[in-house]
Amino acid sequence: MPNRQYWIGVISRDHVQLAVRAGFAQLNHGKKEPLLKLHGGDGFVFYSPKESYPDGEPVQKFTGIGVVKTGEVYQGPGGPDEFPYRIDIQFLEAKEVPIRPLIDQLSFIADKTHWGAPFRFGNLSIPARDFKIIAEAMGRDFERDFGG
Repeated sequence: MPNRQYWIGVISRDHVQLAVRAGFAQLNHGKKEPLLKLHGGDGFVFYSPKESYPDGEPVQKFTGIGVVKTGEVYQGPGGPDEFPYRIDIQFLEAKEVPIRPLIDQLSFIADKTHWGAPFRFGNLSIPARDFKIIAEAMGRDFERDFGG
């Protein structure tokens, strides 16, 4: 797919585990806008700064990876009277990987001293090269799984 893009979603590890089991991604506390950028076939990886939101223990790992299914955004049940926006992801078996050993290799992290800055908005697009580094560290074959 020539226009494939690669994305990072930033959520707590406990929420990643729920999302992976259910096969969807939800970003920025259920907002619709960030999901509208994703399209079927795009690569997607979760980064978890903490175990739980807002005060969990630090995790600082890539915690889930997959491919956006159709790109259709829909509302699903959340908490009481909550219907957050979601998008379906085909998650793949992968190991969690700490970010620190990868920082020097990742071009989207321009300032290696303040490496957490790109994650502050909850989602971001990254170059295919960076996604490949993350995917392969997580034990996935980039060419086979994401059509490199």
